Amino acid sequence: MTEKISYTELYLKLFHYYGPQGWWPAASDFQMLISAILVQRTNWKNVELALANLGENITAGKIMEMEEEKLAEKIRPSGFYRMKAKKIKAWLQWFQKYDFQIGEVQKVDRAILRKELLAVHGIGEETADAMMLYAFNKPGFIADNYAVRLFQRIGYHLPKTYHAFKTEVEKLFPHDLEMHQEFHALIVEHGKQYCKKTPLCENCLLLSYCRMGRERR
Repeated sequence: MTEKISYTELYLKLFHYYGPQGWWPAASDFQMLISAILVQRTNWKNVELALANLGENITAGKIMEMEEEKLAEKIRPSGFYRMKAKKIKAWLQWFQKYDFQIGEVQKVDRAILRKELLAVHGIGEETADAMMLYAFNKPGFIADNYAVRLFQRIGYHLPKTYHAFKTEVEKLFPHDLEMHQEFHALIVEHGKQYCKKTPLCENCLLLSYCRMGRERR
């Protein structure tokens, strides 16, 4: 029976193979926050088109002043654009409590901040965790579809809920901001390169740990 790889060893193997990813791929912390909503149910190329329409110098104040219909048209490439415009406006109403200052949000306790974000219309667990990890400097695991697919294939019996999976990993993974930022980015990169829905197992660095890979030999 193949030995199950630990979370930290998995991180190190991915890091040594792919190198530092330097995520989140946005021009500013504010763009990162907006893109965490834009990327829902779409791919990053479409998000880039929407961000380009908004412009590099977009600010929270400018979007607050913008009519919702105009905002929706600008972010149209991201798909579900009317719905996402409502979500962005709702999130900005929350952000306004902190005078649109990321530094002020960073001072908030991690558990309290997560609860506040999840109370905002359109902000689910994955979106909240991405905002917290990449803009608000709160370390934590993002239990997205890439992570679920990879961890199941390498032999982990995952809890049924997002939060339970996230909590399980966080108990055994270093509580380090940069490591968590890299871990998520590395899992996504590996998911795009090898651990796809239809996996490319032959040259995968994790083949010796992977149940699916062994079955496909």
